[in-house]
Amino acid sequence: MRTIGLLLCGWLLSASCLAALDPALLKPLASEDSDTKIAAIAALAQAAPEEALPVLKALADNSLALAGERLVIVAGERAFDAASNSEIKPAPVAVEPIGINNRVRRELSAALAALRLFSSERDVRWQAAQEVTLSADAKMLPLLDKALAAETDPEIKTRLQLAHAQASLGSTDPGVRLDAVRTLGDSSDPRVRQLLIPLTEKRGDNWLEADSAVRAAAGTSIRSIEQRLAWADNLGRAFTGISLGSILLLAALGLAITYGVMGVINMAHGELLMVGAYSAWAMQSVFRAYLPGALDWYLLAAIPVGFLAAALVGVLMERLVIRHLYGRPLETLLATWGISLFLMQVARTLFGAQNVEVANPVWMAGGIELLPNLMLPWNRIIIVGFSIAVLAAMWAILNLTRLGMFVRAVTQNRPMAGCVGVPTGRIDTLAFGLGAGIAGLGGVALSQIANVGPDMGTGYIVDSFMVVVLGGVGQLAGAVWAALGLGVFTKFLEGWTGAVVAKIVVLVFIIIFIQKRPQGLFALKGRFVES
Repeated sequence: MRTIGLLLCGWLLSASCLAALDPALLKPLASEDSDTKIAAIAALAQAAPEEALPVLKALADNSLALAGERLVIVAGERAFDAASNSEIKPAPVAVEPIGINNRVRRELSAALAALRLFSSERDVRWQAAQEVTLSADAKMLPLLDKALAAETDPEIKTRLQLAHAQASLGSTDPGVRLDAVRTLGDSSDPRVRQLLIPLTEKRGDNWLEADSAVRAAAGTSIRSIEQRLAWADNLGRAFTGISLGSILLLAALGLAITYGVMGVINMAHGELLMVGAYSAWAMQSVFRAYLPGALDWYLLAAIPVGFLAAALVGVLMERLVIRHLYGRPLETLLATWGISLFLMQVARTLFGAQNVEVANPVWMAGGIELLPNLMLPWNRIIIVGFSIAVLAAMWAILNLTRLGMFVRAVTQNRPMAGCVGVPTGRIDTLAFGLGAGIAGLGGVALSQIANVGPDMGTGYIVDSFMVVVLGGVGQLAGAVWAALGLGVFTKFLEGWTGAVVAKIVVLVFIIIFIQKRPQGLFALKGRFVES
């Protein structure tokens, strides 16, 4: 309170050059009647917006008091006359604070937001315009008229026009209400739709809006707003689907390599995602303990750690177990399923059975508000960009490096590749490690939008296999199209049918598709695979 008082004191000193207020306007603020206080607040705001701001702010901060017959603003041990902004010396000893109830406080907050529309700072005016839009009523029309006349910023002016139209809905003139309804029809805010709906409804046998022209215009505006809201909802579903597709792509890229090179159905691939996610949590813990000042950058350190940790687990799996089961798909499936259970139990032992917290860095917080009902979160935008970067790196490795050439050769024709000197055993290990490392990167990305726990990978293994099979074994382009297509298709289906039915429909679709086109969207080229 002392700090607030000193700040208020300094602010009052800077405002000392303002013109004096009429004490008759201030006196009703000390009334015990809430209606009288509310009327006084409105009168002050309309009569002298700039001069009234410090008085109303003091009332909101419980710093306005009554000293005898005079209203004073208390700032620490000092006192200022509310009418003239001049300091009172000596400060009055006996003052009676002026209290306000919740109803008065709501009206006061709206008035303060309206008064901040006259600020010289653009950000203050923009924030005030947003607040006013939520609480505008007919009493604020004179103040909004002044703000509109003085405003030069187009974005703020558009927001003020909506607030003015909302306030005009309470006018007694049908023509004013009609213009307001038509103006509000240009909005994309769902809250505006809620304001217009009562104008089309009845209470008993009487319409809430008596004028038929206003009712008809309200119906037209509601339909216009609903169309824009539906368009925004579809854009939001598409973006969410692309975000989901990017996660599926990271999960499936490594699987596409290992399944394509070795034909191994790795049921422990989801646990490699878990390894990457726990790597992000571990780096967060390290930064929190030893580098708290750089905590927001733990995620950059988690990327290589997650890749290497998952790659190491993948290499060990291939060397110790999978290498001895080539050509025996059923035994491989059972063995990797056992490995997945083992890795989950290891995670429970090391980190506990409960989910652990992995917080978004500050630079991933918030989002881009394209429309009032369409927010694109930064964490999902960055994950989509990260997936594109990983995909580009994978393409470069497979198409521009010696390792990539060997992997493609083994994928297309393993016996012939071995005959011309390709070390197929070593390529198997490197490819498995590379695929596992990419899954680890997927886990790092997944940690930013999902819970991190021992069972987190089980929900992605089936979807990853669906992406691989649908796109075509060993095909990056197929994996991209399959992941994005499944992500967007699933999100739209969930919006129409629910999550469970959407899963069933997607699975049935893939089964039918594979029956008709077993090679997937993109088939491998080569004499061995074509024979």
